[in-house]
Amino acid sequence: MDWTNEAIDRLRALWAEGHSTAEIGRRMGISKNAVVGKAHRLDLPARPSPIRRDPAAPRPVATGRRPTLPPLRAAMPIAPRREEPRPVVEAPVLSVVPKAPSVVRAFPRVSAKSCCWPIGEPGTKGFRFCSATAMGGKPYCTEHAALAYVRVKDRREDAA
Repeated sequence: MDWTNEAIDRLRALWAEGHSTAEIGRRMGISKNAVVGKAHRLDLPARPSPIRRDPAAPRPVATGRRPTLPPLRAAMPIAPRREEPRPVVEAPVLSVVPKAPSVVRAFPRVSAKSCCWPIGEPGTKGFRFCSATAMGGKPYCTEHAALAYVRVKDRREDAA
């Protein structure tokens, strides 16, 4: 928003009348945050918070209702607990079995120019990689690159 002198004068007048920032924004056709920001930059007097109350002000007294909660626990006598002896159970000794070191196998591609699309389930006998010629600068052949590289739809196409 362009803050013209007229707009600033109107903001100061509405602020002095005690209107809320949301109400000032509605009357001026701007957001509440724009009002707050400009009031801060103009160093207008701060408003009392609707959440924070003056601690010296008397609290309103509720009438006609009784508390439904029981009295505090501190006022009730508490019987001491009797603890019975627990039997001692020895924990079984666990044997530590050393883990076999993992085996790192070389990538089983035919060449650096071959497609590396996995075919089958890894760890099974029939697992292999596609051996077709890879596209320039891509690790996959034309067919598998079409599956791997999917163009993201523009969000504006979905907007209606």
